[in-house]
Amino acid sequence: MNAQGRENDGRGQGGHVLPDDTVPLRPDLGNHHATTSREAYDGGVANPAGEQRAPIPSRAGEPIPEPKRSGSGASGLLKSSAVMAAGTFVSRITGFLRTLVMAAAIGVGTLNDSYQVANVLPTMVYILVGGGALNAVFVPQLVRAMKQDDDGGDAYANRLITLVMVVLGSVTVLCVLAAPLLVHMMSPDIAADPRRMAVTVAFARYCLPTMFFMGAHVVLGQILNARGRFGAMMWTPVLNNILIIATFGGFIWAFGGFTDSRVGPATITPEGVRLLGLGTLLGLTVQALAMLPYLRDARFRLRPRFDFRGHGLGRAMGLAKWTLLFVLANQAALTVVTQLATKAGSLAERAGHSGSGITAYNYALLLWQMPQAIITVSVMTAVLPRMSRAVQDENVAAIREDISHGLRTSAVAIVPCAFAFLALGVPMATLLYAGTDAEGARGIGYVLMAFGPGLIPYSVQYVVLRGFYAYEDTKTPFYNTVIVAAVNAAAAGACFVLLPARWAVAGMAASYGLAYAVGVGTAWRRLRKRLGGDLDGSRVLRTYARLSAAAIPAALAGGGVAYALTRAVGSGALGSLVTLLAGGCVLLGVFVLLAHWMRVAELSAMVGMVRGRLGR
Repeated sequence: MNAQGRENDGRGQGGHVLPDDTVPLRPDLGNHHATTSREAYDGGVANPAGEQRAPIPSRAGEPIPEPKRSGSGASGLLKSSAVMAAGTFVSRITGFLRTLVMAAAIGVGTLNDSYQVANVLPTMVYILVGGGALNAVFVPQLVRAMKQDDDGGDAYANRLITLVMVVLGSVTVLCVLAAPLLVHMMSPDIAADPRRMAVTVAFARYCLPTMFFMGAHVVLGQILNARGRFGAMMWTPVLNNILIIATFGGFIWAFGGFTDSRVGPATITPEGVRLLGLGTLLGLTVQALAMLPYLRDARFRLRPRFDFRGHGLGRAMGLAKWTLLFVLANQAALTVVTQLATKAGSLAERAGHSGSGITAYNYALLLWQMPQAIITVSVMTAVLPRMSRAVQDENVAAIREDISHGLRTSAVAIVPCAFAFLALGVPMATLLYAGTDAEGARGIGYVLMAFGPGLIPYSVQYVVLRGFYAYEDTKTPFYNTVIVAAVNAAAAGACFVLLPARWAVAGMAASYGLAYAVGVGTAWRRLRKRLGGDLDGSRVLRTYARLSAAAIPAALAGGGVAYALTRAVGSGALGSLVTLLAGGCVLLGVFVLLAHWMRVAELSAMVGMVRGRLGR
């Protein structure tokens, strides 16, 4: 959905994808999606959900001893990351089921484009109002309050919740009233068609109130994260996805599937719009309310507090101003991509090519982000609070170790996945979206192939920016994001002008990765300077080079097998399944063999950990 990486889904939360590049936790808000040291939570009592509880801060305000970083701490980090990875995986799987049901109900053409535009609006406004700041700024502040305040940070957290709810409640009311203006801003092409405009505005007025519940979900999740309770934020989006699936399933039951109804903006009934809109709103509402039992289990009591002055929120808001500018740059690029992709999709559909607009972009983006959400985000969400404490302790070596560990560990999954998307994007899409028209499914596959290689710089950028957030430096990420957003918007514009409408959105997907490749270079140099000129660069580069050297021939072999099988068995659901299984097995087998031959230590460590878990 969102051009900047939708989440939180995270990202996925009700069709919203939180921009993973703008927030240090997860996002579909939703686009989806924290230990303070390697041992900070190892001593905690495991709860039934498998999370590690943080030791209770001293009520007298005494400093909490910081355990040394040792090998046993890695176990705590792996446990925390595993809980989040499992929740994110289930959330993403149900998120995919959601998109499949969406496509089966309303197709991947202009009606779904209208829904996507309406559904991205609350995400954009929420992030602009302060979503990025909540994640980038307030996690370190919450950790500090827990450590230093006499009440363990409870009052600070309640002030933050109250402030967020008041601000978001007011903004939500204004945005619902201004829905026509927001839709026009996002897509002048839709605004030029009265029927599409009416349907999109109707969708938007149901979707926009979800921003209030997005904020509630994120701030409550961050409070839990700061207390070492990581599972809630990753598991509650599953409820949202289930409700969305039920909503679109109900639409199919009432009005028929898209292959039969061919429903569009001119033919969808008001009852159909109401059903989809209310279901979307209900999903985010339930997701937010589901956080309350976790808070009670963590012994945190919600109490509205309006005594904002003199308690540290002003300092945090000062830090947040750069995050706001950071987000503005991101959302400007998102707006450009949404406008151009919507226009390109309309032109392509008139020429008989569906699946070439913003819906194809968003569906491919959601699939493309899955490795990032499961691996990189889970690892770095667990690492960020402990990095914040390392900053307070002026332990530069620990921060450097965390950044290097995050980059190398995530690369084991990110690098082969990037090349797998490039080699197998079409059979992936034709299998997943077999319920819609074949042309639209192939269109999503082409966009996914174009996204593929960009997963590597996208993941690297995410990890590197966590280093700045640990220092509560939101100014440097802003400057870096301006570069990324400018390259993304300019390249997307060039694709729209130079490429045929059918291929314009695929070009925009490739531009996304290009923008992050440019941004990584800038971010890396600045963080290396911040950490004293050493970022373990040679070791990190060696890992990525070996993994790429194994992944490229593996992708060629897997892609070749997939191409040959597609010509032999076709691209229907069964043919795509056979093609994907065969091509995927060849790609994975070649990659593992070559990586093992090259002695990639991180892959060997991961395989050893899996074998240990299986008792082998």
